[in-house]
Amino acid sequence: MNIFPAIDLYDKKAVRLYKGDYNEMTVYSENPIEIALDFQAKGAKFIHMVDLEGAKDGTTPNIKIVEQIASETELFVEIGGGVRSMETLEKYIKAGVGRVILGTSAVTDEEFLKKAISEYGEKVAVGADVKDGYIAIKGWLEKSQYTLDSFFEKMQRLGVKTIICTDISKDGAMRGTNLEMYRALSKKYSLDIVASGGVSTINDIKELRKMDMYGAIIGKAYYTGAIDLKEAIEVAK
Repeated sequence: MNIFPAIDLYDKKAVRLYKGDYNEMTVYSENPIEIALDFQAKGAKFIHMVDLEGAKDGTTPNIKIVEQIASETELFVEIGGGVRSMETLEKYIKAGVGRVILGTSAVTDEEFLKKAISEYGEKVAVGADVKDGYIAIKGWLEKSQYTLDSFFEKMQRLGVKTIICTDISKDGAMRGTNLEMYRALSKKYSLDIVASGGVSTINDIKELRKMDMYGAIIGKAYYTGAIDLKEAIEVAK
């Protein structure tokens, strides 16, 4: 299993939100590049990034930082947050990003998703953010018509390879992740599933690895010291 330590970008800083609430933002570093280099020093091979400003307005205000991390580290960079057009997608690929995550646009714009997959294949991933059994969109503020299962079935059918699946109720809460949900998904689908939201102990990592998950995202637990990144990477192996 691969470990994806995470950096959420806002105003060129590394921040974390509590359950996706922009009013509950903690700034962890003014220098995201330093954090990325620390991830690498601890043995990380991947980095998961979200442009929180981009998520709001569909722009790429932090692309210079993304570019810098892609060029100054050896990390495989994946990023999401407001990718709503081929232009934005291409911008990130040109910046050295290895995988671009489509969130709301994957739910609301099937033609764009199909085009993205046909042109970029495995470089395109989809974010499935779950709230009360349904896929949430638009910064987790709206509920879509898709249940978790109907969405996964559709993504598999359309040829999506990787899904980053987040239980919103667990995100940033440091109370453990939704193991039951991931266990059910990993049995049902042949997709590469990345667990996200509430991964807060080494035991979470151990349990997810047993399910043969493709990856797990570590966010707040890294910044608070609840999980030792080096240990998590070793345990995930």
